[in-house]
Amino acid sequence: MESSMIFVITCSVLLMCSSSALAQTASPPSLSPTPAPAPAPAHVNLTYLLSVAGPFSTFLNDLISTKVIDTFQNQANNTEQGITIFVPKDDAFNAAKKYLSNVTSDQLKSILLFHALPRFYSLADFRNLSQKGPTNTFAGGQYTLNFTDVSGTVHLDSGWSKTKVSSAVFSTSPVAVYQVDKVLLPEAIFGTDIPPTPAPAPAPDVSPADTPSKSKDGAESSPVSSPTNSSHRIMDLGIWKQLVLAITAGLILFL
Repeated sequence: MESSMIFVITCSVLLMCSSSALAQTASPPSLSPTPAPAPAPAHVNLTYLLSVAGPFSTFLNDLISTKVIDTFQNQANNTEQGITIFVPKDDAFNAAKKYLSNVTSDQLKSILLFHALPRFYSLADFRNLSQKGPTNTFAGGQYTLNFTDVSGTVHLDSGWSKTKVSSAVFSTSPVAVYQVDKVLLPEAIFGTDIPPTPAPAPAPDVSPADTPSKSKDGAESSPVSSPTNSSHRIMDLGIWKQLVLAITAGLILFL
């Protein structure tokens, strides 16, 4: 009986020793390294971009004076949606001077905000955007733009202004800057009584009688003679006939 107990105890001790030895020799499981986070996109300095990218000094100066540039820069740097800006050239502001000369500072700020969308849009995105109707701008709900895509060219319609994207100044998420040929004038400021576009001047009407006709060989024919000239020629021919008859009769009598 005692030998059986000793055998059981000995086996238990050996089993415990072997288990601890295996636990010590077993290597711990390897952990896969955590991937490094993707680098944040580099911030685009809008002031610098607009100062070197083209003739946008008027637009940039207005952005700075109204501090709208800070709103745009914050949207570009600190949001996931990004920003899309439509930048008119300097000569576009010269063409719209008669409309912009009397606006207030608040209205000018709204006009500048009207030139941006609070989201990044590539040129390809405007094809779908054109099917959604009016699009809200940074200026608010009443300030909307309509977009149409015509064979890859993006057209904008603000009611008062109809223009198109003439070039992509910068288009890398989260910032897109596109050049337009006109200042976008919103109906929310200038009203819905839009002056009609002047019709082109009609072409001068050339009378067929003034245009000399051409003969089959390509030579220009003279205008048709008037009935008065024809009657004069008939009278001259009759006088010559009478003169010839008189001379003939005189010769007969003389002979």
